[in-house]
Amino acid sequence: MKNTPFKKTQLATSMALLMGSSFVLPAYAQEADTATPAEGEVEVIQVSGIRGSMIRSMDLKRSSSGVVDAISAEELGKFPDTNLAEALQRITGVTISRNNGEGSQITVRGFGPEFNLITLNGRQMPGTGFTRSFDLANLSSEGVSTLELQKTARAENPSGGLGATVNIITMKPLAQSGQNATISVKGIYDTSNEAGDDVTPEIAGVYTNTFADDMFGFGVSFSHQERDFQQQSANIQGWQRQLNDALPDLDPSQVVDNRTNITDAAFFPKDMNYGISDVQRERQNGQVTFQFRPIDAFTATIDYTASRATTGTNSVGWGIWNNFGANINAYELDANGTAVYADISGDDGSFTASRNTTRVDARSLGVNLDWMVNDDWHLRLDYHDSYNKTDNGYDEGLGSAGQIILGSNQLESKVYDYREGEIPQVFVNWNNGSNEILPGEIDSNFSQFIYSPGRSDIEQLQLDGTWYNSAFDIPLAKIDFGYARTEQSLSGFTAWSGLRGGPGFSPSFTQIFPDSMFVRNDTSGFLNAFSGGGANMNPGYYYTFDFDEALARQLQFITADVVGEANAYSIDPYFMGAPSVSNVEEVTDSIYIQSEWDFELGDYFVQVNAGLRYEETEVPSSAEVLVPVQVNWVAASEWITDFEADPQLQDFTGEYDVLLPMLDIKVDVTDDIVARFSWGKSITRAPIGLLQGGLSFTGSPKIGARTATAGNTSLLPFESSNLDLSFEWYYDEASYASIGLFRKSVENYIITSARDRQFEGLRDIYQGPRWNEAVAALESDGVQATDSAIYDYFVENGYADENGVVEPNADDPLITWRTRQPDNSSTPRTVEGVEIAIQHTFGDSGFGFGANATLVDGDVTYDPYYFGDEEVDPLVGISDSANFQVFYEKEGLSVKVTYAWRSDYVVGIGQAQGSSDNPATQFDTFGQVDASINYDVNEHLTVFLEGVNINDETERGYGRFEEQFLFARQYGPRYTLGARYSF
Repeated sequence: MKNTPFKKTQLATSMALLMGSSFVLPAYAQEADTATPAEGEVEVIQVSGIRGSMIRSMDLKRSSSGVVDAISAEELGKFPDTNLAEALQRITGVTISRNNGEGSQITVRGFGPEFNLITLNGRQMPGTGFTRSFDLANLSSEGVSTLELQKTARAENPSGGLGATVNIITMKPLAQSGQNATISVKGIYDTSNEAGDDVTPEIAGVYTNTFADDMFGFGVSFSHQERDFQQQSANIQGWQRQLNDALPDLDPSQVVDNRTNITDAAFFPKDMNYGISDVQRERQNGQVTFQFRPIDAFTATIDYTASRATTGTNSVGWGIWNNFGANINAYELDANGTAVYADISGDDGSFTASRNTTRVDARSLGVNLDWMVNDDWHLRLDYHDSYNKTDNGYDEGLGSAGQIILGSNQLESKVYDYREGEIPQVFVNWNNGSNEILPGEIDSNFSQFIYSPGRSDIEQLQLDGTWYNSAFDIPLAKIDFGYARTEQSLSGFTAWSGLRGGPGFSPSFTQIFPDSMFVRNDTSGFLNAFSGGGANMNPGYYYTFDFDEALARQLQFITADVVGEANAYSIDPYFMGAPSVSNVEEVTDSIYIQSEWDFELGDYFVQVNAGLRYEETEVPSSAEVLVPVQVNWVAASEWITDFEADPQLQDFTGEYDVLLPMLDIKVDVTDDIVARFSWGKSITRAPIGLLQGGLSFTGSPKIGARTATAGNTSLLPFESSNLDLSFEWYYDEASYASIGLFRKSVENYIITSARDRQFEGLRDIYQGPRWNEAVAALESDGVQATDSAIYDYFVENGYADENGVVEPNADDPLITWRTRQPDNSSTPRTVEGVEIAIQHTFGDSGFGFGANATLVDGDVTYDPYYFGDEEVDPLVGISDSANFQVFYEKEGLSVKVTYAWRSDYVVGIGQAQGSSDNPATQFDTFGQVDASINYDVNEHLTVFLEGVNINDETERGYGRFEEQFLFARQYGPRYTLGARYSF
């Protein structure tokens, strides 16, 4: 048997680099399809559409070294999915997380967004906000030619992709001779929309042209998209664990205890709230590319990429607050100790209006020089400067993200009930004798305003070279080598107004909010995709009010001084106070060498790639740390940390180096079967937020949620030793089947240790002498000692100032803060799994399908029954997944239906208001159906209809156990009708 393997030529490599790809083969494959054939050569007819995209992606997979998957554009300006993340989820082993119903970030083989590196034309891209994670929803797909996903280690690739490295390859004008253009116009109909436009526009275009016999090339792509939609949600901020000795001694008739798995504790929800968010989102993308090729051996490329995504949100909400789970009158517990029913006194019911605008701006300027010196030497120089700036609270009117909460604590008790349906129910027994509050009984609780921008910058220089062996009669084909320097800086700050806007609940202040300001709504159309939602919900009503009117009335109130008393709580939205400032820098120098060996072993063609990458990294960090002075009690359920006016500047530095070897072996077992073995090391650097130095105290230290966090600039990166073994059977032009096994052993796994600490001078009103006095006095009067009753006692007995603020005394005990700090674990963590894929076309019938599944396991899963002092750090995002696609494409008509499924997974450890005993946030199983229909009216014009989430899938999250409800979200399907014209 004699195999004829696909081999890269020096010309092919050179042509590929003209497209700016750090991975040579896919770019070459695309250029080969469009190049003009020389005399005597057979002209290759390019196959476009779904089948053509599948063929190019399959050919790339087959010819590459290591484990590579790809998605190729079906034609100029037409990608298989309009969202890059949703396109990537079609690849085996890739799952996505969604934001606002759109694909946002990727998880590969169980490793979440922070573990995957996103590059643009081989260049490392800055993350969104104060993270390393790149939000793919902000980048349009129209100007993209190929998405390449490298799952195995490569010495030539920038480090950071422990899970995978994704390279986004954009269109290049010299890839296609002459003028090429396409423009598309779409109308987006989102079925969830209520407040915005029913149909919103999207327009996109790509234009490329070459001049002077293909010496010069110019390309431009652009897109503008608007989307109006509504998110409906139900939420619990956290669950509080109560040990048995903290549970109230109740009449047995008021307790149903079904505990069998956990018998020493119970869990109670800290709140229950519901919300409706009307969202307007705009996204603009643009790229300009210039290329100059004076001779065939040299190409210069300059490209500039810009994107802007602006998301404006107006939200209303309603719900109850249970504080720290005290004052329980009755409850029912399930087998895991979770309260599925609880009757709780005290605290409040409230109605909320919120407003926020977030703008994300990204820019990237790149220069690439590609020179084929001679038949033996190929040099490439690439430089780029990129940034990603996120402004959360960009609203020009507020200058912040604003939240106004109105409500009342004039209630007897509240009931939480999750014994039936998918949505917990709430009953409030108001003091007016009914379960519904009247508008005239609603007064001010508090308002807060937050501004938290962040910026990430990357400046990178890469020098790469290739030496092709023509001098020695050995199986060495070539040696790649290179040097890179990457300077990354991340900065951000958070300014918070504190809780402002009134003296806490007081009936005497309801006069500033007239009844006419409130609109009563029923829940008939709310969360109706869930059982227990819609008209069956309790409460079956909610009030809404205008954000601007409520803000103006509060401002007028504190200015007019209607009650004749000074009010220290300024709610001026422009008053931000002293911000918390963070800065982290990383400077990495790296060198690599990589060799390719091609030879025959018996009747088998073998290709071996071996390489080594070495990197040195320095991490300086500076932080302006807010120094706490004391914690004040400002309302029954609100506590505020008072900080010194001037923050302290603190500097920290860390450094490390890594050695990353790799080995790929590819064997052509037959003409149709390829076997691969890969071993290598890869890293992911620590999350940026963990590298920040300094100790940060929460500004709203509610009882049971008094936390402080510290960073660690000396954190080492996650370092993984990877093994891959795969077999691929290419049995037809666009058909193949594959199976792969993988194993990753991760060292330096980052864990977070937590311990209780006390700090001199920070004293606690809670359980101090005055607190204990109030509890004793209330109980002696036969009054339940709720936090509301205790606060009222403080006010009545002169322990609060004229504004209702209670300050700590010298005889109060010190506050116990749960402090957390990350460190590297000495115990390796292992993840292993299997990937199965099949792609098949039924001859010339036009029908075809693709299916894949990934099963992942490891010792990094979450144990819901662990309550130890050391915080657990499971692998965020690890889950099984499957994708299925069926299509028909013939005679100008193409129809495609896809289904993406993902099992439940851990989003992260911790909850917004959860107790400090390792509570998790977990995402429930999710499966979404999308579909598209395209029809070619003629060779230039195509009309299409696309549907996203046509099965109306919803999102649901929970804590330790499924009964510990955390969130449910409903978006609804959306449809796009449009036309594309090519010329």
